[in-house]
Amino acid sequence: MRILYAIQGTGNGHLTRAMDVIPALQHHGELDILVSGCQVDLNLPYPVKYRLKGLSFIFGKSGGIDYLRTLAQVNSRSFYKEVRQLPVKDYDLVITDFEPISSWACAMAKKHCVGLSNQVSVLNPKVPKPEEADFIGKFVLKNYSPTTVQYGFHFARFDDTIFTPIIRRQVRELEISNKGHYTVYLPAHDDHKIVNRLMHFKHVEWQVYSKHNKQAFQYENVSVQPIQNEAFLKSMASSAGVLCAAGFGTPSEVLYLQKKLLVVPMKNQFEQVCNAAVLKHMGVPTIKSLKKKHLPAIQEWLLHGKPVAVDYPDETAAIVSRIVQENT
Repeated sequence: MRILYAIQGTGNGHLTRAMDVIPALQHHGELDILVSGCQVDLNLPYPVKYRLKGLSFIFGKSGGIDYLRTLAQVNSRSFYKEVRQLPVKDYDLVITDFEPISSWACAMAKKHCVGLSNQVSVLNPKVPKPEEADFIGKFVLKNYSPTTVQYGFHFARFDDTIFTPIIRRQVRELEISNKGHYTVYLPAHDDHKIVNRLMHFKHVEWQVYSKHNKQAFQYENVSVQPIQNEAFLKSMASSAGVLCAAGFGTPSEVLYLQKKLLVVPMKNQFEQVCNAAVLKHMGVPTIKSLKKKHLPAIQEWLLHGKPVAVDYPDETAAIVSRIVQENT
């Protein structure tokens, strides 16, 4: 059986999940891998057959998606060329992790396409939602990577087709300790703004990991260094807590490591606002931005925040086997 596994390359969550999904899929047939996106920070330790431009959301430095830069890299001619040229009919099974080229290629070819991502869970009616409605965000999420059938991941198992997060082996094998520092990863915020806010808490050692700076620097009690997978994981595993965006991969790993967590959802990012609503439902504190008015909430978290108990067993092989069985 020939299988195509297509992965969204923007952000790290899709690629980190793929590191465990890929070997599970290889047990079921001949596997080809597709990665699309222009802000890929991690390299997969597996051969990638298709590296495509796709459609990427580009992180800005003001707490959200930079829509002007995002729209500027959307070349409809190149997008449709990639869609037309992808030979999805050559595969017995196509699985996409929120990857648009494979999804739309299947839609045009009228071919069955399996969605396997945290994004599909956000639209499930059984999952808690934010109070504010975002019809545009919901429309984008629904149509960005359309699929025939959906299997999702979320912070809790809200439905039979929603699974708890895949925690990669690299994280499961980390040595956990508490050296007292706090780890920060906010890729949609300007580093200097982050430093300016965190300097208010002079008694705290902050280790900030950045998508925007290639050179490490330190200002008083705040260190900033380029994001690097092993260093970031080591910092997170030995931290007292983690301040990060309300994506899926990093918060899931923080919860698994039993670290206290504070999230800042990216502006204009429907999925992250929804994730924040679920995390809040579970007892994880959230703040809307890094504005000065939210400094007391950060202080409260530093003084009184506690880890939220979760149970994330390693079910990757069983999940993949079920998907293959139900779709072939």
